[in-house]
Amino acid sequence: MIDRYSRPEMHALWTEDARYGFWLRVELAVCEVLGERGVIPAAALATIRARAGFDVARIAEIEREVKHDVIAFTTSVAEHVGPDSRFVHYGMTSSDVIDTALALQIRAAGELLLAGCDRALAALRARAIEHQHTPCVGRTHGIHAEPTTFGLKLVVLHEALRRSRDRLARAIDEAAVGKISGAVGTFAHLDPGVEEAVCGRLGIGFESASTQVVQRDRHAAFVNALALVAAVIDQAAVEFRHLARTEVREVEEEFSKGQKGSSAMPHKRNPWRFENLSGLARVIRGYAVAALENVALWHERDISNSSVERIVLPDAAIAVDFMLHRFAGLVEKLVVYPERMRENLESSRGLVFSGTLLLLLAEKGLTREDAYRLVQRHAMDTWEKGGNFRDRILADAAIAGVLSKEEIEQAFDLDASLRNVAAIFARTLGRKT
Repeated sequence: MIDRYSRPEMHALWTEDARYGFWLRVELAVCEVLGERGVIPAAALATIRARAGFDVARIAEIEREVKHDVIAFTTSVAEHVGPDSRFVHYGMTSSDVIDTALALQIRAAGELLLAGCDRALAALRARAIEHQHTPCVGRTHGIHAEPTTFGLKLVVLHEALRRSRDRLARAIDEAAVGKISGAVGTFAHLDPGVEEAVCGRLGIGFESASTQVVQRDRHAAFVNALALVAAVIDQAAVEFRHLARTEVREVEEEFSKGQKGSSAMPHKRNPWRFENLSGLARVIRGYAVAALENVALWHERDISNSSVERIVLPDAAIAVDFMLHRFAGLVEKLVVYPERMRENLESSRGLVFSGTLLLLLAEKGLTREDAYRLVQRHAMDTWEKGGNFRDRILADAAIAGVLSKEEIEQAFDLDASLRNVAAIFARTLGRKT
């Protein structure tokens, strides 16, 4: 992922130096376990502990000749350790190192990703509580429907992101597993206890049954979980972009002092960062497809997954980490216009209460079809001829014969329409777990 969409903390986990560092942690963990089992002499283990290291430039130089990155790595380590390096990579195959180290990277990246989710959830929660009672119009198909509150819009997004965080946490656990089972997963050279001890030492799980590789459904689940996080951010970004349109203008992306919105039009204040989030979400959705394609490998493995993962895994983790923090910052500083929300709610001149009126008439004994016909006639006249929907209803003798003026006024009561919003907040933001 390019620097523009990277945070240093996450980017640092996916550098070449970091990757080889994770590889070395795996190799040393295996040496430690084998030392405890008496396979590696104590003196040799002490030497390995003291001298083990690598040189990124040297690894690249060796790889240009041998055309194999793990061999280049172990050769560089051997140059640091000396003769006792014969015990490094003992009984292992390349994927034992690569996949187990990848589990460590995913675990470390996962901690940052979950922290980003938590920041975004906290921002949504705080703004939702702030605007729990800020009325606005709900829209279906982009058209005025019934009243809602801006806080409730944010609660819906909060719950979607909470679910995505839960999925991501499970996917991280599922993907953060290693294997030290050899070339085709049969433990031909090291027994299963070594794998369990090594993975336990590293703080990750182990693959219950592997081939040469950890099975790629695990990594596909991880990338798809990231895609769902990105999709929720996109959902929020699309909502805020629509609400920021000039003719709506219920919210506005923060516009800082000295900021400029257009090279040609000095008046512009564009929701460009929300647009940026929508664009990045498209990239992550594409990565999810690529990760799914990696599940089907030939027999005990091929390396068609390798080139994909060198791009997809770091890029997806880095981009979603960036997205979460950008999104959280935008929510924290989102400019909200309650007065404009009220104006827009009232701009359809009472039509948003047609459903309540329909139900009241049905409760009084009218068939649903007759009630619908009465209400829709006045609604369509209001759409096409202007005027106020409530005034038309009050002037209708047929409706007046069924509903009192007080009952009609009740149908147009905004507070009554929103009376259960508090209950929704209680069962979402008010939950104990």
